[in-house]
Amino acid sequence: MWKRFSALWTLVRRDGRLFWFALRHPDSPPWLKPAAAGLLLYAISPIDLIPDFIAGLGIVDDVVLIPLAIHLILKRLPPHILRQAEMRASATTVRSR
Repeated sequence: MWKRFSALWTLVRRDGRLFWFALRHPDSPPWLKPAAAGLLLYAISPIDLIPDFIAGLGIVDDVVLIPLAIHLILKRLPPHILRQAEMRASATTVRSR
């Protein structure tokens, strides 16, 4: 169980870095910034698919939907932007060690 959680956390962290570098890329598609704003609004919005007051289930939609949306957005990026974001993310990871 812990091994799966660790692998999932690594994947989410990687996708988050790629998303950040793709947002800052000068050739990023025009729809990327509004998509990021929509994700941010969903994350801070009090309106959820499953209300937060339901114990245990309220946070599950945020924990599942936001990383899934980021992953789907990354899959729709042009390949050259994704490659450059991967290079920048790996350079940042190597530098921080």
